[in-house]
Amino acid sequence: MKLRITYNSPVILSFTFISLFILLYSAYVFDLTNYFLLPGNFPWSSPTAYIRFFSYTCVHAFDTMGKNNFSHFIGNFTIILLIGPALEEKYGGKKLLLMMIVTALVTGIIHTITSSHGIIGASGLVLMMIILASFTNYRKGDLPLTFIIISIFFLGNEISNSFNNDNISQFAHIMGGSIGAAFGFYHNR
Repeated sequence: MKLRITYNSPVILSFTFISLFILLYSAYVFDLTNYFLLPGNFPWSSPTAYIRFFSYTCVHAFDTMGKNNFSHFIGNFTIILLIGPALEEKYGGKKLLLMMIVTALVTGIIHTITSSHGIIGASGLVLMMIILASFTNYRKGDLPLTFIIISIFFLGNEISNSFNNDNISQFAHIMGGSIGAAFGFYHNR
């Protein structure tokens, strides 16, 4: 039996490899974080800055007290690589990519309007995918119990964590999950 490696999930794998390249390049060659992050004081008059409403999802924190620590990236992409291919198979690559773009854009715009600090990472996309995955066997007129439980666990946790004074944008997580729920109901009507 001959096995071959397939590029089975082009959107998810391409996003993963782009983000991994940025992470490794930033950690070992030159830090690109400032070129991709969505700044708190957004330069609205700079046309090139608008790409940051999407690019911030490709950059992850990698340095903890002077040591390379890839836990931010690994945490996000473990879930993305676990759930993403099934979502890409169900909805198709174009729809999933559009959902990722919309989630990044809406989350980025609202974050910029409501917050004075920058944002990096794909955590909003992770929550969008987690909530969206709970709709995999959705039938019209039904409310999946998995959706209810996942919403309570993940979104409830983010709401309670939003009172912590840390550098994590629970708001982005909540927005990603909310957008995932909207996509789930919309695409499974």
